[in-house]
Amino acid sequence: MNSVIKFIAGRRGAWVTLLLGLLFAGLAFGPLAGAKTDAAPGVGLPADNETVLVDDALKTLPGADATAAIIVYHSDSKFTEAQKTWLQGTFDAKTQMLAGGANEKFLKFTNLKVMGNAFVPPATISEAGSTAIITVPLDKSDEVKVVGDRVKEMRAIAKDGLPAGMTAYVTGPEGFQADIANVFAGADFKLLATTAMVVIVLLLVTYRSPSLWLIPLLVVGTVDGMAGGVVRSLASWLGISLDGSITGILSVLVFGAGTDYALLLISRYREELLLFKNKNEAMARALREAAPAILASGTTVILALLTLNFAELEGTRALGIACATGVFLAMVAALTVLPAALVVFGRWIFWPLTPKFGGINKSDNGLWAKLGRGVSRKPVIVAIVGFILLGAMASGASGLQIGLSATDRFLAKPEAVAGQEILAKEFAAGSATPTTVIVNNDKVDEVFAAATGVAGVDSAKAGLKNDKITKVDVVLKDASGSDAAYQTITNLRTAVHAVDGADAKVGGLDAQGLDVKNAYSHDQSIVIPMILALVFVVLLLLLRSIVAPVLLLLTVVASFFASLGAAWLVFVNLLGFPALDLSVFLYSFLFLVALGVDYNIFLVTRAKEEAEKLGTRQGMIKALSATGGVITSAGILLAAVFAVLGVLPLVALAQIGVIVCIGVLLDTLLVRTVIVPALAFIAGKKFWAGFGKVKFDN
Repeated sequence: MNSVIKFIAGRRGAWVTLLLGLLFAGLAFGPLAGAKTDAAPGVGLPADNETVLVDDALKTLPGADATAAIIVYHSDSKFTEAQKTWLQGTFDAKTQMLAGGANEKFLKFTNLKVMGNAFVPPATISEAGSTAIITVPLDKSDEVKVVGDRVKEMRAIAKDGLPAGMTAYVTGPEGFQADIANVFAGADFKLLATTAMVVIVLLLVTYRSPSLWLIPLLVVGTVDGMAGGVVRSLASWLGISLDGSITGILSVLVFGAGTDYALLLISRYREELLLFKNKNEAMARALREAAPAILASGTTVILALLTLNFAELEGTRALGIACATGVFLAMVAALTVLPAALVVFGRWIFWPLTPKFGGINKSDNGLWAKLGRGVSRKPVIVAIVGFILLGAMASGASGLQIGLSATDRFLAKPEAVAGQEILAKEFAAGSATPTTVIVNNDKVDEVFAAATGVAGVDSAKAGLKNDKITKVDVVLKDASGSDAAYQTITNLRTAVHAVDGADAKVGGLDAQGLDVKNAYSHDQSIVIPMILALVFVVLLLLLRSIVAPVLLLLTVVASFFASLGAAWLVFVNLLGFPALDLSVFLYSFLFLVALGVDYNIFLVTRAKEEAEKLGTRQGMIKALSATGGVITSAGILLAAVFAVLGVLPLVALAQIGVIVCIGVLLDTLLVRTVIVPALAFIAGKKFWAGFGKVKFDN
């Protein structure tokens, strides 16, 4: 290890390290980079899931590769006769059908034919007489561009020549697919630009140097670009899908973690430049002392992310693999390319606050040292007050609701959502997204009777069939994605499963939503204990103590629930979010525990180093004074970077950003600053009790 450190920090080794880093970056941006894809990611439920089995069965039916767009026409008042005629056309005695209606505007899109001619069913008008729907059968496509272009053209056609007083919306499965893809259009650039600006501003404030900020920014920015290419290649090799939310979180995590590691190393390098005349020796010392904390921190985050591979949902597993790869690259760059670059440029890169050999380390008598001494005088009171404060904030989550409907998942309301809301008011709420029941042909009548007898079912009708199975479309009364709809799905499954010999299975969007909800509950019960166990083991091995890891883990868990409570109050009272998205609890817990413990690692590893020379009390004060400034800067930067997730269009990402932002600030300004030192002062040398005899004095 020492030889590697000496090489990276050496006069010639630094240049070689930089060249090797540039070579790998070139490979990562070139041959190793996976191609970008516009394919929409799947839901990712396991192959034996009931919804997936229904989808597989549908593929055996004629017209299985079909979907639909629903055109919603609405007026604030009851349609006039002229508007009805425009919508439905007039009765053609020859064909015995309505002709000349708005449905004929969409004939070029339909995959349905009647007597060899393209056909779109005429408009259906609601009982209130102010809303009409036209269902356009379409060939299914997973290509985002194909779907987007098709929906864009249909929306233009729907609004063309629209009678006065009427509005038109394109919704349904096709509309939602297009809008979900569209909300991420240009989001990558917006996120990257915003993140980079936040990092630049905070680095300038932290370093107060016109040049120093460029080095960590260039290193981390390059790593972010490399991570995107490597992750796409890895995803292609593993056969998993990446969507805009995954790549967005990846960028934020790479920038946040990478900059944190850079701040820690640069801070220690500045310290050592006061003690060593030779910049190479100073960097070698800084790298030797900072590397264990960075490695422990990065390893903790990586292992925590990899626990997501035990999740049921493909998207969750993809997030874990992608972000673990990104953090690994950021950690490696912080321990190799960054120190090499700093050595190459030398002391002048710190100008105008250039550290001079033999200079005084002002942190020994600074704000953080004074705070540490203050906490040491009354640690019990400080710890009690700190935990009371965390508990009070956690109580804000008492009315927490989990599970957003499809119409509540966007920060800005896209057209498909607006159309769905109108449709739900005027028709049976589930008419746009009927539930699908697959049943053996000889049991259709029995299953039909069982389905229509379930409370919450509005109607049912038999549809496509082959020589073995029949598809039954079931319309629910309640809004898609609501708790009431999910309860109806549960009751419907119970009813049709009870039909002997029917082999009935229930699928569709609401069934899928319920299965995804259950999958997240399962994943939380598996992944969260694994995260806690892994973090504990890493702390155990790093600190060689039993007491310290327990106390540190306790603080980060308390911090998570405090941030969750505070964020919920923000969501309800300021942002108007009715509930947390299903993914938010698990992802927020992962990021806060894994990243929050980082600051404890940075502090406590330095405290252990100093305790061997100064004792537990003075060692913690010294550690707090030495790391207080850099950890605070790192925490504020990480919190700001996660807050940037709010520029993306999904409520889930905004919620994760707010929760993690609040949690990181709590970890930085309260937990690491006062609660952890207070616990260490209370425990004394027992804080380090573990493997072997404790040699630290109080």
